[in-house]
Amino acid sequence: MLRKTLSVLAAAVLSLGAAPPHRPAVAKAAPTRAAPADLDFDARNPASLIALLTAAGAKATVAAREADTVFVAVTSTAADFSMQFADCSAQGRDCKAVLFDNITDKAGPSFAQLNAFNQSSLTCRGYEDKTGKPHVVYSTLLFADDSRQRIATQVAAWRGCVGEFRNFLKDPTAYLASAP
Repeated sequence: MLRKTLSVLAAAVLSLGAAPPHRPAVAKAAPTRAAPADLDFDARNPASLIALLTAAGAKATVAAREADTVFVAVTSTAADFSMQFADCSAQGRDCKAVLFDNITDKAGPSFAQLNAFNQSSLTCRGYEDKTGKPHVVYSTLLFADDSRQRIATQVAAWRGCVGEFRNFLKDPTAYLASAP
């Protein structure tokens, strides 16, 4: 299962497309600057992630703010999910982490199956809420120097989590039987 997760993550990273390596000029190279598209990107600001997801075709809006937390609702062709930005400033920026959460209406697996899924995944975690609905979650810390590319990679990893969890929920027994 760990191999499945790693292969999903690798595919996600590769799907972002690789740019040819940048080779700085040897003579009198100017100091490097952030790409113009990244000058206004701040991963710690929910608005930047909303813009990133919107550019990818999703609809994302701030759903609520509570103390140092910003909640964002996202609707996309891949999945509907929420993002919870934590430890944010009073203005709802400079957040320290984000948690991606996808809830499903499918019947939940047994505790043992859910536990086995969690043990088989490197980055994705599943849980059952108080109403018995299964969720898959993924989180990442946010830093001032996070590039748009790093966050796009995190979103791709999140998409991989959603896909793996859906495969797991289709047939937990078969999914776990293929785990090493």
